[in-house]
Amino acid sequence: MERALISSLKEKINTKVLLKGFVHEIRDQSKVKFIILRDISGLVQLVIQKENKEIFDKITKISRESVLQITGLVKEFKNAPGGVEVDVESYKVLSEAASPLPISVAEKIGEQQPDLSIRLDWRWLDLRKPKNALIFKIWTEMEAAMREYWLKNGFMEINTPKFVAGATESGAELFSLDYFGKKASLAQSPQFYKQMAMAAGFEKIFEVGPVFRANKSHTIRHDTEFTSVDIEVSYINSHQDIMKIEEDWMTHILTRVKEKYGKEIKETFGVEIVVPKTPFPRITMADALALLKKEYKHTCVGDLDPQGEKLLFEHFKKTTGHEFVFVHDWPLDVRPFYHMRENGLSKSFDLLWKGMEITTGAQREHRYEILKKQAEEKNVPIEGIKTYLEFFKYGCPPHGGYGLSPSRVMMLMLELSNVREATFLPRDTDRLNP
Repeated sequence: MERALISSLKEKINTKVLLKGFVHEIRDQSKVKFIILRDISGLVQLVIQKENKEIFDKITKISRESVLQITGLVKEFKNAPGGVEVDVESYKVLSEAASPLPISVAEKIGEQQPDLSIRLDWRWLDLRKPKNALIFKIWTEMEAAMREYWLKNGFMEINTPKFVAGATESGAELFSLDYFGKKASLAQSPQFYKQMAMAAGFEKIFEVGPVFRANKSHTIRHDTEFTSVDIEVSYINSHQDIMKIEEDWMTHILTRVKEKYGKEIKETFGVEIVVPKTPFPRITMADALALLKKEYKHTCVGDLDPQGEKLLFEHFKKTTGHEFVFVHDWPLDVRPFYHMRENGLSKSFDLLWKGMEITTGAQREHRYEILKKQAEEKNVPIEGIKTYLEFFKYGCPPHGGYGLSPSRVMMLMLELSNVREATFLPRDTDRLNP
């Protein structure tokens, strides 16, 4: 008999099925016993009748989170999870779980939950919770929607090296290592190689891959290894073109997530997915700083701090009903040398969602001599970026792009308390295990 998923049982009423999954909960009564079985698709109530004496006497002695194989008859029962239950005819223990469990998987209402750090120590058990598994189902749909947009709009996928010879962003945030007697580091960003793809004539590219930042900040939004989503596009007129691409892309993503998981997100996380209207609100950095100072008596120096980001969100949510806002045209001193400049400002932007930056993007400088001059002005050692500069010597189209943190997007989408909850196995200043 072929295994059936729990989610398919409504279509199999009065049919014998083979199920495999974890023991989620056990309820032992005098005349009937119940086991809640869990697989990746959901929960189902198993019923063991007293008449089936051999199974009745043994099955509830099995420990929670043991893995079972069950054969039984599917019956309709409206009061059971999913509206069906299974009368057990036979069972087999595929793997017995040690008892007691170090952390609870079947969370009860009002039960005190351990700190996140303890849950992360036992991450594989923590991820068994249906609520946490749902996070990664939603992530899968989110990434599928990203790719759907890219492929529909003529993007190509690339995979860039993670061993690099020099810094992309800040040398202070590098993880350095020995590479067969040479000094190397882990990539902070695929930025330079995305631009190489533009010089190669690829025109539109995307990458989904790991990046590494030796960032000593231990906050709800920072980690040292994370997945980055990056795009780069040629023949743009300005960074406004990239902002237009991103707002269309984000709208497509949230539409797809809402269609498939909107109801479950509302029921599980209490969050209504709002599909934004385009265009997103836009404000220059100078105007954003002036607004914060005038309306909220909050001063940011050069860059936006977390409180400034939050206040801007609250302002635009109140005045436009929008959860997103682009802050563009940033000061040169807080942007890297490779951003194109105009009127003494960087042709760059951040996208804020629900009061947190999820994207930094820009039009890049594609002209060799100007790029070299800007690097020198930023005191970037030319020898360290010699290969990068070569990309622009032999013709390169005007281009731009952005990088986005999908774990931040998931944290904000589901209103989680910490980016680590949306990360399969987090890495931060303290954590290397599991």
